[in-house]
Amino acid sequence: MRILLINQVFFPDVAATAQHGHDLARDLVRHGHEVSVIASRSIYGQKGAALPREEVVDGIRIHRVGRSLFGKSTIIARVADFALFYLAAFFKAILLPRHDVAVCFTTPPFIAMVGRILRAVKGTKFVYWVMDLYPDLPIACGVMRAGSPSSRFFEALNRSCLRSADAVVVLGRCMADLVRSKGVDDDRVHLIGVWSDQEEVKPIPRDRNPYRAEWGIGDRTLVMYSGNFGIGHDVDTFLEAAKALSKDDRIRFAFVGGGKKKARVEEFIAEHELESSCVIAPYQPRERLDELLSAADMHLVSLLEGVEGIMVPSKLFGILAAERPAIFIGDASSEISRVILENDCGGSVRQGDTESLVRLIENFASNTDVCEAAGRRARRALVDEHGARHRLQAWRMLLEDLTESGPSARDSV
Repeated sequence: MRILLINQVFFPDVAATAQHGHDLARDLVRHGHEVSVIASRSIYGQKGAALPREEVVDGIRIHRVGRSLFGKSTIIARVADFALFYLAAFFKAILLPRHDVAVCFTTPPFIAMVGRILRAVKGTKFVYWVMDLYPDLPIACGVMRAGSPSSRFFEALNRSCLRSADAVVVLGRCMADLVRSKGVDDDRVHLIGVWSDQEEVKPIPRDRNPYRAEWGIGDRTLVMYSGNFGIGHDVDTFLEAAKALSKDDRIRFAFVGGGKKKARVEEFIAEHELESSCVIAPYQPRERLDELLSAADMHLVSLLEGVEGIMVPSKLFGILAAERPAIFIGDASSEISRVILENDCGGSVRQGDTESLVRLIENFASNTDVCEAAGRRARRALVDEHGARHRLQAWRMLLEDLTESGPSARDSV
């Protein structure tokens, strides 16, 4: 097959969608397929164009277009950068030779329109890989108003992309239900969760972990939130827990990564003078991911209530690979909560329930055998069901079935 991936971020960017796209592309190349990528010349959130226009990495031909003029300074600046990428990606996709399948992500929102056009103009099969749903996410987070003219317009645009796709890949059961509610036929909705590679991320013993040494953790219990502090994530509940536990010298917190709410985390720690019990760090290199995730004794994953089904945090699966328990903060219907509870590899609390979160953390800190047993079940869940091997095989089967089925009888426009 000749496969085209379209996403604003790709290798060497450390954003989660960049890493999953790279994993998928490498696996397809290893199985004899020809893979091209259209991505931005900029690292996500940074100004300028730091990356080469054309590059072959791991057998993947990467075409980089546009550049970020403004970074993530304001919403208007981000929209302007998105618009530039839309245009550049569209023209590059039209000028490239025909591909059998185009896989469109959701960064930026509605880049799937390019896949829809390729389907109409070139007969390319179009797969919509739904990482987040727009405008559902900004509406749920209060950035857009439900029922406004702009919300209705973008909802209609997204529904048209979803309904015109030959396949829609969703990340969880809650997301599948939401996509079906938008009028997408059940036989075109495919649940393929994100993943972590059990060979890339392996547990590292606490006493040999360099991060624990660098941060002066010693033998204390380390609770970590790692990844994106985005608009769809609840940070207040775990910040209040960190404050409540700040006098317990057995416990330390680490907040690692970036995103719009990272500043809120930093301000809270400074305001309440929690520097001695909390570590603040930026995103870490992917090659150190197993060291980072293994540094913690338990991890936090959060999602604002009302956002379940709209997005599914990917960080859980690296946590499972590192053989650590996870505590989810959010609604129990979320895919993340369901995976944790089904595999008995952590716990789940509601948004704002600081008291229950504190009790869970204290219980794991006081009962290391219980904590370690939950971690072992986490690793087993990844190996048996949620690892890269299972997910990538599902992707190959989907794409191969699509190309073997021939042209779709459905309208292309």
